[in-house]
Amino acid sequence: MAKKQKTFRPKPRLPKGMRDIRADEISAMNNMLAKLREIYELYGFEALETPAFEYSDCLGKFLPDQDRPNAGVFSFEEDEDGHWVSLRYDLTAPLARFVAANYDQLPKPFRRYQTGSVWRNEKPGPGRFRQFTQFDADSVGADSIAADAELAMLGADSLEHLGLKRGDYQITMNNRKLLDGVLMSAGIDPTAQENAQERLTVLRAIDKLDRLGQDGVKDLLGGGRKDSSGDFTKGANLTPDQIDKILAYLATGAQERGDVIGQLEPLVTGSQIGQEGLNELVQIDDLLNAGAFKSDRVCFDPTIVRGLDYYTGPVMEAELTFETTNEKGETVRFGSLGGGGRYDGLVARFRGQDVPATGFSIGVSRVYSALQSLNKLEYDKTKAPVVVLVMDQEHKGTSQAMVQQLRNAGVKSELYLGTSGMRAQLKYADKRAASLVVIQGEDERTNDQVTIKDLDKGAQLSKEIEDNKEWRQGRAAQQTVKSDELVATVKTMLAAQETDGQA
Repeated sequence: MAKKQKTFRPKPRLPKGMRDIRADEISAMNNMLAKLREIYELYGFEALETPAFEYSDCLGKFLPDQDRPNAGVFSFEEDEDGHWVSLRYDLTAPLARFVAANYDQLPKPFRRYQTGSVWRNEKPGPGRFRQFTQFDADSVGADSIAADAELAMLGADSLEHLGLKRGDYQITMNNRKLLDGVLMSAGIDPTAQENAQERLTVLRAIDKLDRLGQDGVKDLLGGGRKDSSGDFTKGANLTPDQIDKILAYLATGAQERGDVIGQLEPLVTGSQIGQEGLNELVQIDDLLNAGAFKSDRVCFDPTIVRGLDYYTGPVMEAELTFETTNEKGETVRFGSLGGGGRYDGLVARFRGQDVPATGFSIGVSRVYSALQSLNKLEYDKTKAPVVVLVMDQEHKGTSQAMVQQLRNAGVKSELYLGTSGMRAQLKYADKRAASLVVIQGEDERTNDQVTIKDLDKGAQLSKEIEDNKEWRQGRAAQQTVKSDELVATVKTMLAAQETDGQA
């Protein structure tokens, strides 16, 4: 007798670092994105969309996680012509490709904003996903340092428009040229090709200061570091004197922007590129002061370098400064939720000449988590539909007609599509978080009436009501009206719920 072949059933599992997003979070996210659009458009940026994946050679290799096989990106080979394509790892590299392809037709500067998913082939961890949403603003073709100052102002205004108050966040700025000046003074020419990897390793080491502390950065500037999992990261192999000069640079900092400038000045003396970076910070400080953006909103911090390799001048990060408690009861600080900077050489990869550009990006998921911890998320007040129950399958058409009346009046509503009885239908409405249910049983139909039930306490009701008799006896929080009064009564009850929710 032949052995019965076992049916293969795949496990319903997610790839590592991925997650499903449900309705409540999508609702809050949509409200966040709408608020960000308001600010970005207020600043004069216009919308753009680019594809989810690009030719790999167009994206380039700029990611911090260079030790992984795919250099931090998800890639696959096209069947048709053998070219490799990659899921975008940010929204900036695709923008550079778009600008290069449409350069002559675009106004300069070209000011665009974009939101969408990006993907990183990096090691996932708590709160660190391989797919996440960014919201970017960029000015391409703007060589004025005013464009960088403007993006810092945009970041501050955006976070406050989302509900964060001053003191809960800070935009921190620095200039890559300052660090290059320090490297020059340490005997490392950052412009020399043979030092490119060394410079990049230094940048990425500094970028991990808030996570690893000074000792961890010192290890990465030297021979390397092994983390708690046993993974080893190669270091820059700098000498002790070179490491000391960089650590001295990182030790500078103060609350007021003018004080930071004063501390940095002696560290870049004799370096042309370092002095250039300092002068740009002075200009940014003047513009921020003119816009009434004080140091409590935008400050200078020499430890901000950003991990991506394509930045060429001013860089910035948006940081949350408050502490909260995680699910384990531990006190944690959110830290960075976005950033950006100047990347004058990115478009040049396509055109062979530098095109000045600067940009700022907000990590939407990070902001969501922050607002959630502060109970400041805003959901769509009408996210749950009114559910019209079906008490008699023979009269389902009548129930469908009621649904259509509500929809025609702009009321979100749905017909119960199952075949279960009263209790199951109420449980369904409760799981849908329905605000109201509409019912027309035999008695209501005989009298040309409908009953509208407020389900704010739906969970309790769904456990207790067993049949139609109990429904009729439970008159609290329900109204029975003529059928032609359905729409008006539903709107009145929904308005009352909204008022109660705001009280």
